Amino acid sequence: MATRILLADDHQIVRQGLKSLIQQNEGFEVIAEASDGRAAVQLAADLEPDVIVMDVGMPGLNGIEATRQIAAKEPDAKVVALSMHSDRRFMGEMLKAGAKGYLLKDAAFEELATAIRSVIADKIYLSPRIADVVVDEYVRHAGEYTGHPSAFAKLTPREREVLQLMAEGRATKEIAMDLKVSIKTVETHRRQIMEKLNIYSVAELTKYAIREGLTSLDA
Repeated sequence: MATRILLADDHQIVRQGLKSLIQQNEGFEVIAEASDGRAAVQLAADLEPDVIVMDVGMPGLNGIEATRQIAAKEPDAKVVALSMHSDRRFMGEMLKAGAKGYLLKDAAFEELATAIRSVIADKIYLSPRIADVVVDEYVRHAGEYTGHPSAFAKLTPREREVLQLMAEGRATKEIAMDLKVSIKTVETHRRQIMEKLNIYSVAELTKYAIREGLTSLDA
């Protein structure tokens, strides 16, 4: 039986390239594509794919939060993260969210195929290139991060969702509609985010969200 794969990436050209390459490999089948994290969560629930190839940086709901939601609802789903970031924070948060593999976007296709086979076999796959970077960064910066908790430590999952949408320029009413909550609830989250981070301007919150990997400049 073919391994059923869901592709989640906000760039259509990337999805098309991945789909073409994946389907050249006997035993792999791309069953659906998602252009943002929220769509990935819904498709994972509807289709129950064997593997989700997940872009880390996506608009609306980033890959880390999407992976967290998928892992909570579909514990058998195997998420392989594709990222431009070799920073250990991104890798660590993806693995904590439930991803079983992590590799860089510029990796050769053969590495993605290896990662997919590894996670299907219930193994964790970490690109050797990333492992080298992570070990080197840890040695050079050990202890530096303890005094600076990340957004993933400071904020709740829902607060991180609200912050990402704020940083992407969504109005309060739009955020409420996206998250299916009241405007008052969004305003409460916004106030709590500002108080927790001690940041009170949208511009500075946007910079923070980008720096912490909740969104990106091209999201």
